[in-house]
Amino acid sequence: LITAGPTYEAIDPVRFIGNHSSGKMGFELAKTAASLGAEVYLVSGPSNEVVTTSAIKRIDVVSAEEMYNAVHTYFKDMDVAILSAAVADYKPKNISNQKIKKSSDSMTIELVKTHDILASLGKEKKNQFLVGFALETNNEIENAKLKLQKKNLDLIVLNSLQDKGAGFKTATNKVTLIDKFENISEFSLKSKAKVAEDIFNEIVKTIHA
Repeated sequence: LITAGPTYEAIDPVRFIGNHSSGKMGFELAKTAASLGAEVYLVSGPSNEVVTTSAIKRIDVVSAEEMYNAVHTYFKDMDVAILSAAVADYKPKNISNQKIKKSSDSMTIELVKTHDILASLGKEKKNQFLVGFALETNNEIENAKLKLQKKNLDLIVLNSLQDKGAGFKTATNKVTLIDKFENISEFSLKSKAKVAEDIFNEIVKTIHA
């Protein structure tokens, strides 16, 4: 089970809160998993990336709530779950059913928390191998370790926006992998396809250790 892309949280029929995720990392993970012989369920937010093999079943969603529901539908039957999607942490409390007109110099939108998909799977997991992503801008290692423990993960993939060529809307990525024993493996900048291979090498190595 792999998640990819952003989520869009509606403000009104034409506006939303979103982020810059293209979904490319998640789709490369799905392709790598399929090439290793896995049956892949790919839950994707809005993305222009495409699936080219029948080994990948793509489930399209828009919002964090839709992604939460889809992930929980499939998780119980999975061996490995990799949550690489950039899910919104907050959504508008009230969604207007009509386009909001510009009427003053400022507008306040009240936000409420979305479901924490990764944390919920960490509580629910039995024998699944659960992988999360952390995109950080400061105190990267410390924040990633905290997320790893707090959400009961087996592995976390750390991206730093301080690294040139890493993060959203790039063909490359630079990651650091931290396992549940807090062993740290740093990798150089490389294509997202090669990063996906590094992540799966770590998963396979750990599962068969």
